[in-house]
Amino acid sequence: MCGIVGYTGPREAGPILMEGLRRLEYRGYDSAGIALVDDQGDLFVEKRAGKLSNLATAIAERTPHAAVGLAHTRWATHGRPSDVNAHPQVDCTGRITVIHNGIIENFQELRDGLEARGHRLLSETDTEAIAHLIEEAYDGDIAEAARKTLQQLEGAYALAVMHRDENDRLVGARKDVPLVVGLGEGESFLASDVAAILAHTRRVIFLEEGDVADLRPEGVTITDVQGRPVERVPETIEWTVEAAEKGGYDTFMLKEIHEQPLALRQSITGRITRAGRIEVPELEPVWGAVRTATRVELVACGTASYAAMIGAAAIQSVTGLPARVTVGSEFRYDPPPLDEHTLVIAVTQSGETADTIAPTRLARERGCPIIAVTNTVGSAITREADAVLFLQAGPEMAVAASKTFVTQVTTLVILAAGLAKLRGTLSSGDESQLVEALRALPAGAERALELNEHVAAGLARRYVNSRGFMFVGRGPTYPAALEGALKLKEISYVHAEGYPAGELKHGPISLLDAEYPLVAVATRSPTYDKLISNVMEGRARDARVIAVGTEGDDGLGRIADDVCWVPDTHELLSPVLSIIPLQLFAYHVALERGTDVDQPRNLAKSVTVE
Repeated sequence: MCGIVGYTGPREAGPILMEGLRRLEYRGYDSAGIALVDDQGDLFVEKRAGKLSNLATAIAERTPHAAVGLAHTRWATHGRPSDVNAHPQVDCTGRITVIHNGIIENFQELRDGLEARGHRLLSETDTEAIAHLIEEAYDGDIAEAARKTLQQLEGAYALAVMHRDENDRLVGARKDVPLVVGLGEGESFLASDVAAILAHTRRVIFLEEGDVADLRPEGVTITDVQGRPVERVPETIEWTVEAAEKGGYDTFMLKEIHEQPLALRQSITGRITRAGRIEVPELEPVWGAVRTATRVELVACGTASYAAMIGAAAIQSVTGLPARVTVGSEFRYDPPPLDEHTLVIAVTQSGETADTIAPTRLARERGCPIIAVTNTVGSAITREADAVLFLQAGPEMAVAASKTFVTQVTTLVILAAGLAKLRGTLSSGDESQLVEALRALPAGAERALELNEHVAAGLARRYVNSRGFMFVGRGPTYPAALEGALKLKEISYVHAEGYPAGELKHGPISLLDAEYPLVAVATRSPTYDKLISNVMEGRARDARVIAVGTEGDDGLGRIADDVCWVPDTHELLSPVLSIIPLQLFAYHVALERGTDVDQPRNLAKSVTVE
């Protein structure tokens, strides 16, 4: 959520900052703003609610010449989206500007104290209090004033600070929210995401917890909040700007749906040997813990939690260990028994999801070994984990997940096999079957796309005016049904629910009629016959049936009104293929309804607040 961009150097800051914000639009936002210190030493601030284009129009004819500045896209937490609540926020003197991602939990106490001391705060935000606290602490050194202020803050933040009178200097700080420093030739950058600055530099420093970065054109100095120097090693980003562009597709989401075969190949690469064996070398740091584990807890949110459900089923199936999923936001408030024999697996696309990081830290405090499954190198979750499995899906820019879901499922199934091999519970026959299915998976995804691109578009036109949709599945197809329902409501704003098919008769069936279709994920599985019986219950209530079925299943076409076909695969991997037509269906329904597919309302790509 929210986007931060900062620049100091010899070039015009305005265009660099606006370009950076455009590259961060995918994260989701509701307002945008920019602050620049011009050639005369004056501070220019402009903010607009709504799309970035509103800000671009407002500054089009009056952007000052400036070599230093900050810019921000905001996703509202404290205070509704408005020009006043947008960032940057300014202090009483009009010299200090602050932009902020995260939530300051003691903001009301801080605001009350500032107002009692004579400060006038104009916005409803927690961020504005930070600007006024820095004003009080300022004595000629903006970095020192920021450090003193940080010691008063409770909560999560990525901050960028600028002072009008120190016109080649930026200060950044992070706690529980990502912030990246970019290193150029005679210029420095600050950003909440590498994508914002990748057009200018690939050398970056991922700031760690408690870091305060003092940026000048010639380089960066990093300290802790007490001012003690710390060393951080720069990293080189391998993916390119082009990888984050639309590549000829109308939207990022459609591009990423079509990138799924490639993402799957990348995710599998290096984890299957030429001899046809599954190898997970990333598990080496936790070999001993895996062998002595007595249970497995997976923690995740949203799409990742549905992938984790499949991962839990796979782990329990092949290792014999009890495995379950807890939604991250609930984990700390009703925690399961946690000790050194509880293996905890944190699943998060961004690696920065606050609702996943917080329970991971609790598990670490209780002595649990931690495995992270994420797409983002250098993310916060990687520093909490003993072992990390990267999805290798490439950048995902659309807010609604697609290729990260299929690679999460695939990576978790591979992880399950790796755990089973360490514990001696995976037979060579089962391993061979799984390897064969994994090798065929990218081609299966290509086939699923080929079969369903036009079919899904036709279904969207026929069903776009439906009152709502009920998605059902059983076993591994149940999480696929949940994810299919989530995709539809995320991007089209149509009501959709996901249920285990056997639960239809226990209440949800009351919703079904001719205007409320039933969507059944009915691929080949041991529970197929049971699921078909549940589908027939829906047909008996006049519900039209859309099914996702395995190619060659002649009987399904006689039961369903419409069928989206996918290739056959291993049961545990079936959601990888069955979700593809559901993604396409959601996408085309959204197009028919005229919604913003890449930036659905009220949502953010990386939710870094609890």
